[in-house]
Amino acid sequence: MSYVTKYFQKLTKKETYEHFFSTLKYAFYVIFHPADGFWDLTHAKRGSFPAANFIVFMTLLTHIWKLRYTNMLFADVQWQKVNIFLEFATILLPLVIFCLCNWATTTLFDGKGHLGDIYMGTAYALTPYVLLQIPMIVLSNFVTVEEGAFYTVFNDLSLMWCLLLIYMAMMMIHSYSAGKTLLFLFITVFAMLVFIFIMLLFFSMISQGVAYFVSLGKEIMFRLN
Repeated sequence: MSYVTKYFQKLTKKETYEHFFSTLKYAFYVIFHPADGFWDLTHAKRGSFPAANFIVFMTLLTHIWKLRYTNMLFADVQWQKVNIFLEFATILLPLVIFCLCNWATTTLFDGKGHLGDIYMGTAYALTPYVLLQIPMIVLSNFVTVEEGAFYTVFNDLSLMWCLLLIYMAMMMIHSYSAGKTLLFLFITVFAMLVFIFIMLLFFSMISQGVAYFVSLGKEIMFRLN
C-alpha cells in the first residue's frame, strides 16, 4: 500500500479529526497556563503538527484580514498595493528562521527541544494574535478616533502576549532557567541577523555571477554576429 493511499485512509478516520480538534482546543489551555501547557505540549504529546499548522495558517489569514478590513483611521493601508505573498513571507520567513536558529544555538548548550518541538511551541504561542486581532478588526469599524486607545492597547497586548508565550515555550521546551532562556532568545535574535546577512550576501553573489555570465554570453553572441 502506497504512502498516499495510507494518508488518504487516515484522513477518512474519525479519530484523526478528534485528535486534531483535541490538540487545537489545547491551545486555549496553553495560553492561560503556559508553564504546564508548554511542558505537556511536547513532553506529554498534547499538541500536534496539524493543529500547529492550522494556527500558523490562521495567523497568516488574520494578518491579511487586518490589512484589508481594519478601519483606515487605525491602519492606513493601500490595499491595491498589498502583495499577499510578500505579507505571508513577512510572517513565515521569521518563523522558520527563528526555529532554525533557536534549535541550532540551543543544541550546542544542552537544549532539550527538537526542531519540531520549537516549531510547535512557537506556533501555539501565536494563538492570542488570532483571538484578539479578529475582534479588534471588527471593532475598529465601530469606534471613533477618541475611542481608538482601546484598539491600540489590545493590539499591543496581542503582540506582547505572543512574545511572553514564546519565552515560556522556549523555557519549558529546553528545560532552561528564566535567565538562561532570556539569554538564548537574545542569542537567537543575533543568530537570525547573521543568518539573514549571510543569505543576502549569498544571493547577491549568485545574482552578480548570473549577471556576469549573461553579459558574457551577450558579448560572445555580438562578436559572432
